[in-house]
Amino acid sequence: MVAYSFKARFAAAIREGFKTQTIRAGRTRHARPGEMLQLFTGMRTAQCEKICEDVRCTEVSSVQVTVDAEGEIESIWLAGRDVTDLDAFAVLDGFQDASEMAAFWRKENGTRPNSIFRGVVIAWAK
Repeated sequence: MVAYSFKARFAAAIREGFKTQTIRAGRTRHARPGEMLQLFTGMRTAQCEKICEDVRCTEVSSVQVTVDAEGEIESIWLAGRDVTDLDAFAVLDGFQDASEMAAFWRKENGTRPNSIFRGVVIAWAK
C-alpha cells in the first residue's frame, strides 16, 4: 500500500470525488495500477488525518508540464500525448481551471517562468 499526503485545501475535493489524480515528482517507488492508496493530510505531523477510505490506483502516467514566460501553464503532455483541455485536466487535479493550478504551482513549488516539470500523474477510483 502506498500513502500520499495532500494540502488540506484538497481534502474536500478528494472526499467528494472531484479530485481523482495527483501530480508528483519522480521517486524510487510510486503506486502501481491496482494497488490501494491511502490519502492523508499532514502526514508525518501531529495533525495527520486520513482523507477517505483507501482508493485503488487506476493509472500512473508520465507527465510534462511546461510553464510560459508569464508563469501560466502553456502545455501538458500526459503519457506522451498533448492534453488539449488544460482546464479539464486541472479540474481532475482539484482546481477550478488551469490558471488556478498555475498560481498554486507558483506559490507552492516556486515554479519559474519558462520552466518544465517532469513527473508522474497518479489516478485513482473509489
